Amino acid sequence: MNRMLRMVFVVAGVLVLLVGGGPAHADNHDPDRMHTAAGTHGTTVPQEGGQSAFAAIQEIVGLLEADPTTDWTRVRIEALRQHLIDMSELTLRAQVSTREIPGGFAADVTGQGRTLEAIRRMVPEHVQFVDGYRGWSVRADPFDGGYRLTATAGSAAESAHLRGLGFIGVMASQAHHQQHHWMIATGRPMGG
Repeated sequence: MNRMLRMVFVVAGVLVLLVGGGPAHADNHDPDRMHTAAGTHGTTVPQEGGQSAFAAIQEIVGLLEADPTTDWTRVRIEALRQHLIDMSELTLRAQVSTREIPGGFAADVTGQGRTLEAIRRMVPEHVQFVDGYRGWSVRADPFDGGYRLTATAGSAAESAHLRGLGFIGVMASQAHHQQHHWMIATGRPMGG
């Protein structure tokens, strides 16, 4: 397994924990969930980063620091932080108004300030990765105050699938996010 693929799997695992929220509590008797920090005289300390964006950054920093071939002149952790802020704004603060259309749905995604900036960056970029997936037709059209994401499919089953996912489900479809985060952090954003 090549190095990049291993890193993608590790980051994917971290993001699965982040999206799922991880366990509700750590099992204090599970040695895999705890470790003893150097200099703490046997004190057990938590391993979790404490906040999802911080934990995602921490994971990538750990991967970069563990790789002796990391080109630190290209690393852009701040760019990754800004992208994670965009993800948070889009997921938690954007207003989404969805209506069914033949074959799928149309969602008007709006916001103000930093949220609108995130919508303008993320929605059209993401469409590049999901258009054509599972036979879907996905497009993003700008309008004053946001974007309209339109997602349709040719089959009744896929149309129902799209409607069940809705806007944020379509945004979360595919597993390109982990690689995208890696590319941002290493100064090589994925082009579309």
